[in-house]
Amino acid sequence: MSALVTRQDEDGLAWLTLNRPDKLNSLTVGMFKELRQHVIDLKKDDTVGCVILRGAGKCFSAGHDLGDIAEGEKVPSPGWHSETLRMLEKLPKPVIAAVHGHCYTGALEVALAADFILAAQSAKFADTHAKWALTPIWGMSQRLPRRVGIATAKRLMFTAETVRADAALEMGLCEAVFEDDQFEDALRAFAKQVLANSSFSHAANKRLLEATDAGPLDAGLQWEVTENEGVGPDMRDRIAAFMKK
Repeated sequence: MSALVTRQDEDGLAWLTLNRPDKLNSLTVGMFKELRQHVIDLKKDDTVGCVILRGAGKCFSAGHDLGDIAEGEKVPSPGWHSETLRMLEKLPKPVIAAVHGHCYTGALEVALAADFILAAQSAKFADTHAKWALTPIWGMSQRLPRRVGIATAKRLMFTAETVRADAALEMGLCEAVFEDDQFEDALRAFAKQVLANSSFSHAANKRLLEATDAGPLDAGLQWEVTENEGVGPDMRDRIAAFMKK
């Protein structure tokens, strides 16, 4: 049986691919189990400085497998899906969600757990929980308004409308849009920019941003001062290399 989530490493970059293309990468417990194991492995892997999560075939993912929902999923524990995405979100290295084609509901919740969403021109985003009389339990109500603001989040959640890539960029749901035939090269170029900088700084900055997100500014400023992790072990080498130019 083929892996449901594959991993391919390339010069410090790990490509994770949702690999159920015949089902539009619709998300099952089995897929989450494999994704979770990859996250556990990546947290301990110092050879990887950036992660790209993408989908095989026609799209990123059409969302939570409705067949699994209807049949009654067997999850290891309550909140297990949400916990898995939290683990992805807290990886001490930048994570990019690379979205082409469908990215609906549960798939959008997965993408929102990444640090960045980069979109192909073909990308389509939607939250259809309300269409199926469902409510989010993988993080939509928390992460979506942090990206786009509460009023826009309400609009997307209450209307279940489909948003194309350019509109997603305008509202801040994604960070950039690229032509489909240039998408992989654009992702690689973006990742190289990230990898050129300090992995120590990336991890420290993620912790700082995480700790103070949406909190009072003064408390956040104080946290930044008291919890700052200082400089990385490669700081002097990086500055010295720059000075030699």
